[in-house]
Amino acid sequence: MSLLVTGGAGYIGSHMVYELADAGERVVVLDNLSTGFDWAVAKDVPLIVGDTGDQNLVAQIIREHKVDSIIHFAAWLVVPDSVKDPLGYYKNNTVNSRALIETAVNRGVRQFVFSSTCAVYGNPAQVPVTEDTLPAPISPYGWSKLMTEIMLRDAAMAHDLHYVILRYFNVAGADPKCRAGQSTKNATQLIKVAVEAALGLRAKLDIYGSDYPTPDGTCIRDYIHVSDLVCAHSDALRYLRAGGASVTLNCGYGHGFSVREVIDMVKRVSGVDFKVNIGPRRPGDPAQIVAASDRARATLGWKPHYDDLATIIGHALAWERLRQKVLVNR
Repeated sequence: MSLLVTGGAGYIGSHMVYELADAGERVVVLDNLSTGFDWAVAKDVPLIVGDTGDQNLVAQIIREHKVDSIIHFAAWLVVPDSVKDPLGYYKNNTVNSRALIETAVNRGVRQFVFSSTCAVYGNPAQVPVTEDTLPAPISPYGWSKLMTEIMLRDAAMAHDLHYVILRYFNVAGADPKCRAGQSTKNATQLIKVAVEAALGLRAKLDIYGSDYPTPDGTCIRDYIHVSDLVCAHSDALRYLRAGGASVTLNCGYGHGFSVREVIDMVKRVSGVDFKVNIGPRRPGDPAQIVAASDRARATLGWKPHYDDLATIIGHALAWERLRQKVLVNR
């Protein structure tokens, strides 16, 4: 049997595919390449270019590759963009996910791991947030993910489908072997943008809001290394295969860093002092969110290996330097 990874040519998905291939799993990737790259998919792993909402195509992939499990990453994820284009986000993230879940059910897929987000919690009153915190998204992106969670939960109750939903926030870093990393054009993730500024690829870095109710006035986030995150997905798959019950879990390190703290660490690790501007707040950004992940560790046996901001940034820098070297030599 095979695993279908949607969004497997994207940032997190490509790391997932390497993780699975390294473990000897049979993997097939579905990606429309709107933000992903064909070269990012591990060698010898088949890539089908298409949309998760194309039910005929998904059914064909499940049938031809004997897919019994799906890991679903494919989604748009830029919060301010979701505020500007809510209907686009609901179509791409929610409507397409509904089609994918329906096809999975109809074709007998039994395990489903869904890549969700801590954005479903909105602007929580207490941090770290636990899974018992009532979801209250403040952006269409957060709502689009929460709607998918609800559909997956209800479908699993009605059919022979078992799931793990993983909620996480700011993913960063790169494969320690430099096989994959963040390559999205016009990326908005803080560490990616700061690394580009440190390497002279951006003239400056903008801080969006310095008047939040946090110690230094900038937003606080729980930054998780991409390799630890994909390991959590592997652990989730292993858990489901062993007969584990459907569950929703947070995935993070349980502590956060402010925007200013991240920028200072990028400057320290890179040895470069780049220009930083203070701008207005962006719509949809909560002041502080950190994910309590005790349940993920206890339920899945998840053990992070890269819980260190300097290491995360160091891996991101190494990837960006390699990527620029490759681009220059083309």
